[in-house]
Order: sequence, then C-alpha cells, then structure tokens
Amino acid sequence: MFQGLRTVIYPVDDLARAKAWYSEVLGQAPYFDEPFYVGFSVGGYELGLDPNTAGQADAGRVAVAYWGVDDIEATHQRLLALGAHERSPITDVGDGIRLASVSDPFGNVFGIIANPHFKATA
Repeated sequence: MFQGLRTVIYPVDDLARAKAWYSEVLGQAPYFDEPFYVGFSVGGYELGLDPNTAGQADAGRVAVAYWGVDDIEATHQRLLALGAHERSPITDVGDGIRLASVSDPFGNVFGIIANPHFKATA
C-alpha cells in the first residue's frame, strides 16, 4: 500500500557544491550527509542529492519522486506485473533505507522507497 510522497532526489555532478547551494537555498544543513547521498528534511518531505546515477537507464538530469511503501519487494513486483519496466533495481542505500524506480508504460519515472526512519507529519 502506498503511504504518500516521501522523497524527491536530484542527480548532481558535484555533491559538495550542491550541498552548499541547497543548504543556502533551504536555510538549513542536511539531516543526512554522506559521500554517497545528502538528504534535507523539508516540511515533512525529503529533498535528496545523489552523485551516483551510474547504471540508471536514463542517467541524465531526471529528478525522481519516491512514494513511500511498506513492502518494497511486493510493490516492485506488482509494478512490473502491471507493465512497468525496471529503471533501477531495489537497492539498500544505507541505514535500512531501500529504494527502486521503474518507468511506467508512458515513459514516466516512478520511484518507491521503504524508509524506516521517515515519520509522516499530520
């Protein structure tokens, strides 16, 4: 079952520069800051910066919105069974957070994320 929008991830070539720019734009430091990913908590959602887009089917400048799910394996399989095509496989990105993305039958990128640390706000 889908839980709602959780995360939008932007691919970046220069993580340090992007982190500094988004820190200035958002007026805050990231809550998650690693060499492989930087995440900001913004109004109950996450804005992520990803320096590693290698292996993605369309590794150009594509921002991906990730929808929260409880069971990422079942959701991923269901999306594929309904005609989506895998874009990036289920990947553990650290700290128990797992994500994947597919291309829907219309060419849109559809991301799913299981993040045990995310607390939805009312």
